[in-house]
Amino acid sequence: MPGFGDIARTSFATVLLCLSGGVVAATAPAAYAAQGGNAGTVHGTVTDPSGAVIPGATAHLHNAVSGLDRTVTSDPTGQFDITNLPFNSYQLSVTASGFQRFQQAVDVRSSVAVNLTPVLRISAATSTVTVEANSGDLVENDPTFHTDVDRDLFIKVPLESQSSSLTALVTQTTPGISADSNGMAHGLGDHAQNSLSVDGQSITDQQSKVFSNQLPSNSVQSIEVISGAPPAEYGGKTSLVIVATTRSGQGVSKPTGSFSSTYGTFGTGTASFDLSYGNKNWGNFLELDGMNTGRFLDPPEFSVIHDKGNEENAFDRIDYSLSPVDSLHLNLNYSRSWFQNPNAYDNVNVQNVLAGGASAAPVFGSVGDTDQRSQIVTFNVAPTYTRVVNNNSVFNLTTYVRKDQYHYYPSNNPLADRGPENLQTSSISQARSLLNAGANANLSYVRGGHNFKAGAEYNSTFLREGDSLGVVDPFYALSSPCVDAGGNPVAGYSDPSQCAGSLSANPSYLPVLAPYDLTRAGAYYHYAGRADIKIVSLYVQDQIKKGNWTANLGIRGDLYNGLTTATQAQPRLGLGYNIKPSGTVLSISYARTLETPFNENLVLASEGCTDPVLSPLLSCTPGVATTEQPGYRNEFHAGIQQAIGKHLVASGEYIWKYTHNAFDFSVLGNTPITFPVDWHNSKIPGYALHIAVPEFRHFSAYSVMSSVAARFFPPQVAGAGATVGQTGLPFRIDHDEKFNQTTHVQYTFAHGRLIKGLWGGFNWRYDSGQVAGSAPCWNPLSHDPNSACDGTTTMVNGQPAVDLSGLTADQQFQAGFICDGQRATPGHPLPATCLASQFSSSLITIPAPGTGNNDKNPPRIAPRSLFDATVGKDNVFHADRYKVDLNLTAVNITNDYALYNFLSTFSGTHYVTPRSLTGKVTVNF
Repeated sequence: MPGFGDIARTSFATVLLCLSGGVVAATAPAAYAAQGGNAGTVHGTVTDPSGAVIPGATAHLHNAVSGLDRTVTSDPTGQFDITNLPFNSYQLSVTASGFQRFQQAVDVRSSVAVNLTPVLRISAATSTVTVEANSGDLVENDPTFHTDVDRDLFIKVPLESQSSSLTALVTQTTPGISADSNGMAHGLGDHAQNSLSVDGQSITDQQSKVFSNQLPSNSVQSIEVISGAPPAEYGGKTSLVIVATTRSGQGVSKPTGSFSSTYGTFGTGTASFDLSYGNKNWGNFLELDGMNTGRFLDPPEFSVIHDKGNEENAFDRIDYSLSPVDSLHLNLNYSRSWFQNPNAYDNVNVQNVLAGGASAAPVFGSVGDTDQRSQIVTFNVAPTYTRVVNNNSVFNLTTYVRKDQYHYYPSNNPLADRGPENLQTSSISQARSLLNAGANANLSYVRGGHNFKAGAEYNSTFLREGDSLGVVDPFYALSSPCVDAGGNPVAGYSDPSQCAGSLSANPSYLPVLAPYDLTRAGAYYHYAGRADIKIVSLYVQDQIKKGNWTANLGIRGDLYNGLTTATQAQPRLGLGYNIKPSGTVLSISYARTLETPFNENLVLASEGCTDPVLSPLLSCTPGVATTEQPGYRNEFHAGIQQAIGKHLVASGEYIWKYTHNAFDFSVLGNTPITFPVDWHNSKIPGYALHIAVPEFRHFSAYSVMSSVAARFFPPQVAGAGATVGQTGLPFRIDHDEKFNQTTHVQYTFAHGRLIKGLWGGFNWRYDSGQVAGSAPCWNPLSHDPNSACDGTTTMVNGQPAVDLSGLTADQQFQAGFICDGQRATPGHPLPATCLASQFSSSLITIPAPGTGNNDKNPPRIAPRSLFDATVGKDNVFHADRYKVDLNLTAVNITNDYALYNFLSTFSGTHYVTPRSLTGKVTVNF
């Protein structure tokens, strides 16, 4: 019988043959440019009332909300093309000397070009035309909630994370995202359930800088972030779908580009270069950049210790028209990053065994500082073939190969990797690769009120995982043969039979770990895993517009075959109604999606608990299945858009998502080695709001805000160990956040020789704080079985007390803990127990005694407000060709001392960036 791979390839080949057959059989199309992937084209022929063409006419396309602004000139035949346009609504105006202005709304929703024939009427000599936006230009009759951002805003929004600038931009401009450390964006209550669609190529692997190197934001022309019910063409990770359109050199007849360099706090320096060049039939865009910094990742201390890193990127997009109807597009990307894993004070001057580790009297001393490092190499090759079938149809075929090669290196002396017992007991090294290879074929058809698209996708992900682990804690409970009279593990000895005197055999001792205990002359344990994850997808969708109504109809089918198999039919439905007199759009939508496991460390997470050596090191939960199971989600959205006058538009959406088999991550020690965890289900309700003030007299602003719950329900279904949900009752995952908002304002001076081109942008980001489930508090189990607190039965002189003995002095300091007015410091811990009435924190909101609850009232990171600003001056020397721009960016202006998270099950402890200043010089040519 044929295997899954044979069936998948046959299914894909059949659909591809049908689609390509339609291309061959189609009638000859008109000759104008076509764009593949996520971009569209506006083609026009400008004439006067008699039908004579008008060369040299100026065509201007604009979107007041996203900020996109393009201007082209008609050729000697009166034709113009505005290419590489993100799907959106625009206003087109066409002007020529001696003629009245022509203005028209243009809706670009497909790679099928919009073909226009602007007719310019002869103007009276004294006529004056004033064009002003109206409220109808500000709203879109689209049931899918989304946010559009064009390139001009990239520059003027101050970004905190330079090495994750794309996700940082999304976090700052899109509602519904909880900002996390290291560039991680938690969209709408999910951990990194985000996908990136780059010119038609889907990337569903994680894009945080501890997993993969991101596409450089300088190569991106615009983004559309879909946070509503995803259309049928998108699958995999769909809480946020980031649709990115890259920059193109096609039509740029004179070499155009820029060189920029920055330098700032933490010794951070960057350099970047980009060049666009081409003509009507071909184009090339090249981008190169590099960065070196002393603060690459967000560290577990506000001070920076052992946090250097560098990154290099190269991106090249090549466009070539083979004929008036055939074109090729090729994206090439190579990125490399190297960085140190940041140290805490607990990782400085580590104490461990120097000699005699298996004897009765081991010699202890300093083994140096922890020195763990990572390197990630990413390459991507993605060619796309586009054929204009006729005036109404376009065929696209995108193929791609993308690879992440991840290396994690332990300290040169592995015993220096010893951390606090509740963080790192093992030294770990890893060599892991993730290779995506696949194709996406689709046919777009636009006619009348229909915007139809059908397609097929095939993707294979080849996982290769190599891990080496060795115990480096001489007091580790599972590898210490002996315990003292109090039952505490002791260092030394190699066998329980050696325990004598006050010592006794350790009942928890696992002999299987003995050969891999590096403190007792053991060696590394080596693990190798591999898998091939195949996904075949078919989809059909149609956006139907009739009068004031817009309907999205679609269905997607996914066939997943990895370490397990699953199939899912996924309807995607939406309905919108435009109340034009009031500038209001109402919408509702529904989507069913297949939730696939994360690929990062998937094999280890699925197979590790069956390994007798790995199982205790991974803290595997008894009775939990091994292989990660795909899940499914039902999600409902209800939204409203409202234009208020001509200069304000507000959009809002209520979200409710129910997931069966919900995914999150657990972390192995204090390392970037993380594992997918599969919970029984999750419920995610919330809302997202977006308010925009389009540019008015050189001023613009926006504000995005959201409240999204992330309620997860045990039991753990599959995967490696997790440290939450042990009560069996619902709990809030650590990126649950009650409320966050970002407000951005900017202004540009347009007049005056000295100040013309001077601009400024300002950000205010408020976060109410993610869940900090590892923070201790007091709540008796008899009072609430779903207590969020540790040490729930501790009493001192009959009074409730909080047990702090499980935290080191440094961890107490990181959390800002205070007992009876005394603050913890890295070298001086608080008392082992503190009266609950005297216990507090300057960085974490601790539930009042007796009120803590994992679901209703967990400990949280304290609320914080961060203020960032950037100011700049364009064309400082008023040059005509070589224009010099200057700007200065300040992040965390008030130097707010705050946390992202504390002992998170996903990522540990991290602080926000201290105040930092960065100066930038750009030469444009």
